Amino acid sequence: MEAVFSRAIRATLRGLLLFFAVIFIPAWTLDYWQGWAFFLTLAISTSLATLYIARSDKKLLESRLNIGPKAEKTRTQRIITALGAPVFVAAIVTMVLDHRFGWSPPVSGAVSVFGDILAAFGILVYYLVVSSNRYAAATVEIVEGQTVVATGLYAIIRHPMYAGAIIVLIGMPLALASWWGFLFLPFFVALLAARLLHEEAFLSRNLPGYNEYMQKIRYRLVPHVW
Repeated sequence: MEAVFSRAIRATLRGLLLFFAVIFIPAWTLDYWQGWAFFLTLAISTSLATLYIARSDKKLLESRLNIGPKAEKTRTQRIITALGAPVFVAAIVTMVLDHRFGWSPPVSGAVSVFGDILAAFGILVYYLVVSSNRYAAATVEIVEGQTVVATGLYAIIRHPMYAGAIIVLIGMPLALASWWGFLFLPFFVALLAARLLHEEAFLSRNLPGYNEYMQKIRYRLVPHVW
C-alpha cells in the first residue's frame, strides 16, 4: 500500500503542476489574483479530499488513481474520456486569455470569489460521494462484491459526483473572470450526460439491484428536473 500512497502523491503533484501551468502560462504573469484564488481553491480542496480517501479507504484510492482513456473498460467511455481532457485544458486556456485580453465584459471581484465558492462546494460534493460510496472509482466498472449505494447524496440523485463536477464547471469561468468560459459549459454537460447514460446502461445490465434503484431514485443530476 505504500506504493499506492507514493503514486497518489506523485499524481497529485503532477496534476497541480499542470493545473498551475495551464493557468499562468497563458496569463503570462503571476499578477493574476483570480488565477491564484482558483488554483488554491481547487488545490487545497482536492488535496484534502485525496488525503481523506488515503486515510479511510486505500482500495478506493487505488481505483481513483486508475484514470484516463486507457483505464476505461469500454470503447464508449474511452472516447468520452479522451475528448474531455483536452477540451478541459482548452477551456481554461480560453478563459485565461479572455481575462488577459479583455475579450468579454469584466467580471467583478465579488463574482470571481463566488465562482471559487461554487468550485469548493463542487469538491465538497465529491468528498460526500466518496465518503458514502467505496465503489466510486474513476472508471466505469464492476468489482467483486460491489453493491448498489443508495445512501447519502445517492438517496437524492443517481449521479451526485457528476453533479458536483458540473458545479465546479459553472464556478470556473466566474472564478477566472471570463464570461466566454460559459461557451464550453454545454459541451461539458453533454459529455457528462453521455457518460452517465452509458454508465447507467452498463450498471443496469451488470449490477444486481441497480434497476430497482433507478425506479426508486428518478432523477439523475438535478432533483425534479432530470
